[in-house]
Amino acid sequence: MSHIPGFTAKNYVIIVAGGSGTRMQAAVPKQFLLLNGKPVLMHTIAAFHTSETQPQIILVLHPEFHTYWNQLCKAHDFNIPHQLVNGGETRFYSVKNGLDIINNDADALIAVHDAVRPLPGKQIIDESYKHASQHGNAVAAVKSRDSIRQVKNGISQSLVRDEIYLVQTPQTFKLSQLKTAYLQPYNTNFTDDASVVEETGVAIHFIEGSYENIKITLPIDIDIAEMIMRNKVNNGS
Repeated sequence: MSHIPGFTAKNYVIIVAGGSGTRMQAAVPKQFLLLNGKPVLMHTIAAFHTSETQPQIILVLHPEFHTYWNQLCKAHDFNIPHQLVNGGETRFYSVKNGLDIINNDADALIAVHDAVRPLPGKQIIDESYKHASQHGNAVAAVKSRDSIRQVKNGISQSLVRDEIYLVQTPQTFKLSQLKTAYLQPYNTNFTDDASVVEETGVAIHFIEGSYENIKITLPIDIDIAEMIMRNKVNNGS
């Protein structure tokens, strides 16, 4: 992969845009739905571009949508530099495709982020790279604010809420950790990058995420995201 001028060579983000958007009851995948007049995905890319880290951006997108995405970029005059890569059959293979174009450099830092989390916040992004550089990895997570119960064989059992974390993205790793992890064969137990890396015996480190770092999954999430964005403008943040 050639380096994009002005970007730090050893920092990357793989933005994974899979998803068909069926739960959104929309004609297009949720990453393309409008949020404050622009596709969700553009907000996500801009969040990393405007961070202090300014990683090189790799967008993993199903090949069927490459032309559509390029049309959207033209229509919205969106010119943040990024590398477009073909998505895979599952998220696992999409991330693997993104990794394949990064030169081997054991000290490089790679964040993996959901395309439909448009509001990660600069502080979380920059802290994820800083923490990963010191500890090998950093996974954004927040404590559950709700009571949690687990159901097994029809019987529910209360769990200790303070011991439950809701995992988000970005999830950031040293390239050596991530490349080694993605040499493993695909496993249905792989729910995110942390679970893939953890399978190799590497300990996972949490950093504090944000309740505003929401994932656009249901139609109401667009309204919530727009409200969060309005509040940030009103508060001057």
